[in-house]
Amino acid sequence: MTSTESTATATTARTAAKAVWRERLQQLMALAGLLVIFAVFAIARPAVFPTYANITAILFSTVVIGLLALGATLVIITGGIDLSVGTGMALCAVMSATFIVTWGLPVWLGILLAILFGGLLGLVNGINVARLGLPPFIATLAMMLVAQGLALVVSHASPIYFDAKKHGGYLWLSTGQLIPGSGFPNAVLVLLVAAAIAYVLLNKTLVGRYDISIGSNEEATALSGINTKKWTMIIYAVAGLFTGLGGIMISARLGSAQPATGSGYELQAIAAVVIGGTSLSGGKGTIVGTIIGALIISVINNGLQIMSMPQEWQNVILGLVILATVFIDQLRNRRTATT
Repeated sequence: MTSTESTATATTARTAAKAVWRERLQQLMALAGLLVIFAVFAIARPAVFPTYANITAILFSTVVIGLLALGATLVIITGGIDLSVGTGMALCAVMSATFIVTWGLPVWLGILLAILFGGLLGLVNGINVARLGLPPFIATLAMMLVAQGLALVVSHASPIYFDAKKHGGYLWLSTGQLIPGSGFPNAVLVLLVAAAIAYVLLNKTLVGRYDISIGSNEEATALSGINTKKWTMIIYAVAGLFTGLGGIMISARLGSAQPATGSGYELQAIAAVVIGGTSLSGGKGTIVGTIIGALIISVINNGLQIMSMPQEWQNVILGLVILATVFIDQLRNRRTATT
């Protein structure tokens, strides 16, 4: 190996080491932020907030945001965005109820079909972005409206209720307890398993490798012989599977499919992704950071509710958090570009 090659190899190694260090630092900062926010609310409401029951409630409320954020992470890493995860989740919830309650299909089959339906929604988004060349913002905004309308059409604008006797297994998936008496809902375990799957996909498979590559430089990725359009569609479809699972978990939690739910969840999911260190410019992101970001959103929501903060002010604070996270993301990108 020549001295020039050795220098290039060393430079590449240093660059990779810096990238890993930045990623870990961002995760640590997000975790530190979570602990600080938790401590503030614990001091403000020591008799209520830090209790086991409330911590369990926080974890329970993190499930839906977390599942949507996992899919959004994969999409945002490509440099895209998905505004349809909220209403898409509501549509998947309605479809799961339609499959199980209206059509009378077995619970396991209804769950599988609802998850695959979410994948179909994601695939349509991917086709619109990759094949038709639509901007991700416009393509997913259109899907958000389509999913919102279809949820109302399919359900006839009325909730579809699950029967606790007939569909107890469906409800148990979210509200049941694998360890009876623990107060720890199964939904949290579902989120942990989904996060583990997303972690493997992003870090150990071609889906993750091409996801990061497309987000870093799509043109260079295409020139290297990779079919970026095909993989973009696959990534959006995989993200849609998490949306479908989110629809199942929220309907199992509520005991019904509410066609009007979902609005606003896309903003919380995107905020969780950015707080966790995933760049809106694409090319980098972490699953661990996303879960931490989802926990931060849930802790803020829970803490403000315990402090009896009016809903309108909760929305104001959440909006400011989103603005702050996007601003910090822009600062990170500028600093990275100059180093």
